[in-house]
Amino acid sequence: MTREQYILATQQSNLQRTENAQLYPVGIYGWRKRCLYFFVLLLLVTMIVNLAMTIWILKVMNFTVDGMGNLRVTKKGIRLEGISEFLLPLYVKEIHSRKDSPLVLQSDRNVTVNARNHLGQLTGQLAVGTEGAVFGHSVETPHIRAEPSQDLRLESPTRSLIMEAPRGVQVSAAAGDFKAACRKELHLQSTEGEIFLNADTIRLGNLPTGSFSSSPTSPNSRQTVYELCVCPNGKLYLSPAGVGSTCQSSSSICLWS
Repeated sequence: MTREQYILATQQSNLQRTENAQLYPVGIYGWRKRCLYFFVLLLLVTMIVNLAMTIWILKVMNFTVDGMGNLRVTKKGIRLEGISEFLLPLYVKEIHSRKDSPLVLQSDRNVTVNARNHLGQLTGQLAVGTEGAVFGHSVETPHIRAEPSQDLRLESPTRSLIMEAPRGVQVSAAAGDFKAACRKELHLQSTEGEIFLNADTIRLGNLPTGSFSSSPTSPNSRQTVYELCVCPNGKLYLSPAGVGSTCQSSSSICLWS
């Protein structure tokens, strides 16, 4: 066999083998390809939605390099501007408002401020409810006043109410009445001065009335003038007025007081 014949026979055998061989496709086809495209599209949509939500939250919450919303982080601490709401306890060293601006603390229920020492023990408490402010311990303040057209009431339901100051305590009601009421005893005490009552009319109500029978009176006459008497222990009572003084230190009111 010559060389040309051998080459021709070899080419013919290769062509027959190629025609008889089966073709196998390479890659993803059919329903697998459609599922892959669907998951890729779903992932792309999710990423776009997450990015849009993140940008919206940053815009609404006003995130900046200094803080978020009304909250600003400064070198001196945290600064809040406008209305802020706290759902959990807030622990701070000092709270103050801007100059010439009021500080407002508002709650749907009571507002309670506690002061504790280094051991965690409660040393002072302020509770603001519907009836006013309730203090757990002593209070030191230069001025206490009520809102315009409102009454100011200082009350201690179960204990004593004590007001004291090194240079005096001044209580004034410019457009109303001043009332002091207690269940047991009301003490007005001055250790180095005097108690001065200055008014157009001074009334002492519900004083007991003593008896005086040295000067007979007619049964039809009505006693309208009385004398103010003082017992040795300081108790006041009324005695029917006469020509002279009708006060008696041995009166039953003084003996049983």
